[in-house]
Amino acid sequence: MPLDPTPDWALPRRREGARTREARVNADLTQVQLGERIGRDHRTIHRWEYAQRKPNLEDLLGAAAAPARGWASTCRVTRAAP
Repeated sequence: MPLDPTPDWALPRRREGARTREARVNADLTQVQLGERIGRDHRTIHRWEYAQRKPNLEDLLGAAAAPARGWASTCRVTRAAP
């Protein structure tokens, strides 16, 4: 049992990371390939997917515009609940 409760932001961020990973895999891209297409290091992509960091709007728009089959249709921006 963890000593501290999971923070409120952790679960939504993990879901976002899972969606990012799913979109990348569905587009048949590796983390390296996606990083090259949007000008980010593959370690940054890894951090997004494993909820260590959250991509900013510029990163999300770059990822959505990445020329890959299926990526733009599965990459969507949602607002956090208030």
